[in-house]
Amino acid sequence: MELYLDTADVIAVKRLARVLPLQGVTTNPSIIAKEGKSLWEVLPALRDALGGTGKLFAQVIANDSERMVTEAVMMTERVSGVIVKIPTTAEGLAAIKKLNTMNIATLGTAVYGAGQGLLAAMAGAAYVAPYVNRVDAQGGDGIGMVRELHQLLKMHAPDSRVLAASFKTPRQALDCMLAGCEAITLPIDIAEQMLLSPAVQSAVEKFEQDWQGAFGTNVLG
Repeated sequence: MELYLDTADVIAVKRLARVLPLQGVTTNPSIIAKEGKSLWEVLPALRDALGGTGKLFAQVIANDSERMVTEAVMMTERVSGVIVKIPTTAEGLAAIKKLNTMNIATLGTAVYGAGQGLLAAMAGAAYVAPYVNRVDAQGGDGIGMVRELHQLLKMHAPDSRVLAASFKTPRQALDCMLAGCEAITLPIDIAEQMLLSPAVQSAVEKFEQDWQGAFGTNVLG
C-alpha cells in the first residue's frame, strides 16, 4: 500500500512526513498554480520535505501527444525520478505509449471510467488515477469504478497500479483501500482528518487527568 499527499504545500508535507508513512507527493497544474511558484522550485523543495527521498508526480500542460512527450522529457531531465502525469485523452494515450518505449514512467490521470483507466495501463502507464469524488459528483459510483478498475488491471495489466485520487472524506479513501487500491493520494485536509479526532483527544486527556489525580504527576516513573 502506497500513501501519497496531493499537494504542493512544502510546509505541510514536512509536517506530515514526520508522522505518516509517505511514499511521496502528487501534484497537478492547479495545485502548482495555487502555490504561485515555479514547478522547478516546488518539486525539489517537496523532495527535501520528504527527507530527500520519495516519488514525485508532476503533470504535463500540453494537449497534443508530441508536446506532451517533449514536456515529459524536460521534467525527467530537470527533476530526477519524477513520474509524469498524462491525462488519459486520446492524445494522452499516444504520449503514454511513446514514453513507455523511452522508459519514462507515467501516470494516467483524470480517469472517470474503468475502461479508460485500463487503456492507460495497457498503453504503459505505471499508475492509473481514478477521480473518486468527481465521479460521485457527476452522479456516478466512484468506489464502484475503482473496484472495477482494480479487477481489470489485475487481469489484463498487472504491472500497473491504481492510485486513487479526488477525495472529500476519509471514508472515501478507506473504501478505496477496501476495494483493493494499491495506492491513494490524499489532500492535506483529508490526511489530517484521518489523523485527528476529538474523541481520541478527549480520551487521552481523561487518562492524563486520572493519572495526575492518583499520583500527582503526569510523568511515568
